[in-house]
Amino acid sequence: MSGAETERTGIVEPGARRTRQRTAVLHALVDCRGFISAQALRALLAEVGISVGLSTVYRTLRDLERAGRVDVVRDEVGGRLYRERPEGGHRHYLICRCCGRSRVVDADVVEEWADRLSEHTGFTGVEHTLELTGVCAGCGPSAEQGEAPCRQGSPARQISARHRAEGIRTTTARP
Repeated sequence: MSGAETERTGIVEPGARRTRQRTAVLHALVDCRGFISAQALRALLAEVGISVGLSTVYRTLRDLERAGRVDVVRDEVGGRLYRERPEGGHRHYLICRCCGRSRVVDADVVEEWADRLSEHTGFTGVEHTLELTGVCAGCGPSAEQGEAPCRQGSPARQISARHRAEGIRTTTARP
């Protein structure tokens, strides 16, 4: 792993321990193309033979969120989904309700509005959440016909290949 990549995937929350399991969670999150739940992230790791407790996954994601290293959105039932935050900070996404594919959208108008709102109300530290969902072009015909949603390439295969390349030891997953 390069120095820049080590910095990008490192936990920056003071006092956070760097363990083999936390490193595996970080790598798996970086390898995911879209947003993913803590449970699904753990399942992907188990699928490639890496045993990590769900509490470790949650703690790692919490530390990354506190450090501003992940973007978080809510799914249709209110569950939290995570994605590594690209360099350049806070982003807004348009997310396909069918397959989960996400696309960064220009939301400068939202940021400017939040700043003006802060100035006009006297509130400080104003934060906001913007959730945009739709059906992507690839899922449109399937969704209209009531077919199963499209599927992206297996994240588990991507994670497994990366861990082999990085020399991260995998174990046989236990049910």
